[in-house]
Amino acid sequence: MAALGVIMGAFGAHGLESQLSADRLEIYKTAVDYHLYHALGLIVLGTVIKVTESSLLLLWSASIMLAGIVLFSGSLYLLTLTGLSWLGAVAPFGGTAFIIAWLLFAIGMWRTR
Repeated sequence: MAALGVIMGAFGAHGLESQLSADRLEIYKTAVDYHLYHALGLIVLGTVIKVTESSLLLLWSASIMLAGIVLFSGSLYLLTLTGLSWLGAVAPFGGTAFIIAWLLFAIGMWRTR
C-alpha cells in the first residue's frame, strides 16, 4: 500500500499536473495524503500484531483501514480521473472506515496491556 501511494503521488505530480484543474489536483493530493498516512498505519498495525498477541480487534482494524484506503482514496482517485462526481459520495464511507479502524486500534492496544 505504501509503494502504491508513492506511485499514485508521483503519477499525480508528474503525469496529471498539466491535465487536471487546480481543484481536481487538490482532491487528488488529498487522496494521496490519506493513502500514505493509512499505509503507514497498516505498517504500524502489522508490526504491533507481529510483536504482541494477535488481537482480533487489531486484525479487524487493519482490514477496515485497508478498506478505508480503497473507499476513500480510491473514490477520489477515480473522481479526479473520470470526472464522475457521484464518486465523491463514496469517500465518506472510507473516512468512516478510517475512524473505526483507529478506534479499534486504540481499543486493541488498550486491551493488550
